Amino acid sequence: MAKERILNKKSLEFLKNYLNNPSPTGYEWNGQKLWMAYLKPYVDTFITDTYGSAVGVINPEAEYKVVIEGHADEISWYVNYITDDGLIYVVRNGGSDHQIAPSKIVDVHTKKGIVKGVFGWPAIHTRDKSKEESPKPENITIDVGAKDKAEVEKMGIHVGCVITYPDEFHILNKDKFVCRALDNRMGGFMIAEVARLLHENKKKLPFGLYVTNSVQEEIGLRGAEMITQTIKPNVAIVTDVTHDTTTPMINQKVQGYAQIGKGPVIAYAPAVQQKLRDLITDTAEKHKIPFQRSALSRATGTDTDAFAYSNGGVASALISLPLRYMHTTVEMVHQDDVENVIKLIYESLLTIKNGETFSYFD
Repeated sequence: MAKERILNKKSLEFLKNYLNNPSPTGYEWNGQKLWMAYLKPYVDTFITDTYGSAVGVINPEAEYKVVIEGHADEISWYVNYITDDGLIYVVRNGGSDHQIAPSKIVDVHTKKGIVKGVFGWPAIHTRDKSKEESPKPENITIDVGAKDKAEVEKMGIHVGCVITYPDEFHILNKDKFVCRALDNRMGGFMIAEVARLLHENKKKLPFGLYVTNSVQEEIGLRGAEMITQTIKPNVAIVTDVTHDTTTPMINQKVQGYAQIGKGPVIAYAPAVQQKLRDLITDTAEKHKIPFQRSALSRATGTDTDAFAYSNGGVASALISLPLRYMHTTVEMVHQDDVENVIKLIYESLLTIKNGETFSYFD
């Protein structure tokens, strides 16, 4: 008997369009417009801010506010320097991996539109094998086929133009989603699916729900820092990605254990409010939703930290989606995990009581 899926044809079509649209840090607005258009039937109103974070609100008049959150931005590059010969040196916009760059096709975003280019690399025949250089930010360059700097500039390319990879969404072996920018456009997708399920199942929440797609996470949680001050939530459940540590060259004694296909990963960290986390793990056990655990020491490195330490302290928790090959163009997640993150957030929301303080002293 085939497994009953949460994601339908419309969901998957939105996911494909959402992922294929570039949303580099600081330039997220086109992706946010797609996300808001999909979410619109399932929420009462929207909040947006100056830098592009978007929030779909259910029950906006309610005093008690619960956030479910992902982040909208993807890593990218900036044009940093153009040589007289027309080659382009770059700097990171977020944690872009220099080692995957050589031989990748890129899109340079200009006011005239997209200009195609490639990250070039010297042929193997020409390299000194006794002292081969590795790719690093200071030696990788983009070639847009121009003969000199003047021709590059005529194309509309200047210092500060943002650069993305065009790699598009596909499904590998029936249930593995592969694309660039699954970190963390999958988060925005999953929280939108939670809102869809609440609407389709006619669930009435006793509190305000703020379905939040923050910007600028990849450069320091900045969008979440801003939007939490606007919302002033009582509770925040954040979803992001975490490493599948079962692939080669990862030390599980350092990175812990998590594997795609084995369920959402629930975080243990100082920023995670323990009573809220217990509500989530109890919910998973009650509804037989498989889950894994991770210990994150001083900080989660996600928007959880921004929400938890804002507004005098917000009860916050982190549910992560296990992912392979983070910050590459072939990030991979399992459809089962995607659906189980959606289920876990959905069921947890139905468990939270209006006005619940999660205080240790009650």
